[in-house]
Amino acid sequence: MKIVAIGAGAWGRNVIRNLEDLGVLAGIVESNNERLNAYAEEHPDLSLFADWRAALASECDAVAIATPTASHYEIASAALEAGKDVFVEKPLTPTSAEARELVDIADRRQRILMVGHLLMYQPAIAWMKAYVEAGHLGQLFSIRHERLNLGRARSAENVIWDIGVHDMAVMLYLTGTAPDRVRATGHRMLGLAVEDEVHVHLEFAKGVRGNLHTSWLWPETTRRTILRGSAGMLVYDEIAQTVTLHRRWIDDQLQNHDEGSEIVHRGDGQPLALELSHFVDRLADREAPRSSGRSAIAVIETLERINQAVEQSSRYPA
Repeated sequence: MKIVAIGAGAWGRNVIRNLEDLGVLAGIVESNNERLNAYAEEHPDLSLFADWRAALASECDAVAIATPTASHYEIASAALEAGKDVFVEKPLTPTSAEARELVDIADRRQRILMVGHLLMYQPAIAWMKAYVEAGHLGQLFSIRHERLNLGRARSAENVIWDIGVHDMAVMLYLTGTAPDRVRATGHRMLGLAVEDEVHVHLEFAKGVRGNLHTSWLWPETTRRTILRGSAGMLVYDEIAQTVTLHRRWIDDQLQNHDEGSEIVHRGDGQPLALELSHFVDRLADREAPRSSGRSAIAVIETLERINQAVEQSSRYPA
């Protein structure tokens, strides 16, 4: 199995390291000469390219794309047409129309197209999904994601497209469906042309509600997922890598019940390694990835609906 990593920036370096650990890294594409020369000294056995088009002409089996979002469609479509399987970092594309086109190309060329929705590969997420589907939480009422910190602000995409995309992918994975209704508000505290904080409220089938709060400007770092049901609540702390079951609920007589809480699952903390290992496995068995291109369409469509809701509800000074 030969995989070429396209992009060796801040996140691309992590992708490269993990592909190397898996023993499948065959080459690196990087337009920055200084970075490329550094890799040439560290890895004299690798194929190095200054342009991704040259990499697609090589004998690699697949590519892993970690470049700016605006370039994803051009590179991924060319790679699929060249007969390569493709892993591309989130979000798949800036628009759902481009995402659908990529899925169509992958289907026509019978290629694997997988998206880097990292949070879906935290073992805690799969554990919670199985727990809810087994009925242990009773009727599922709501899912809440909080992704807050003093983060690296961007000017090209708002906070929901930057960091909230992880949580949106998980919310659709846990519910198994797209939302029926989307409401959202945003705030531009940093004077940018994009929102640095967004509150999202979603309505799903069977009465399930979804809430998402993302911010680049927050005094504390919080990354957690809260599931509330008729028989208890689950809290996944992404930083501590723990899932806590709170045996607390209110019955149909409005009586409170509290049977305490306990940590019921401890996560792995290395989702990128698990994610790329999943990609390699799918290259071998040709099965659809958990975070397939098709599933990414629903994520991007929901993000677009959130953007529309933010625009309709927010009023910014001229």
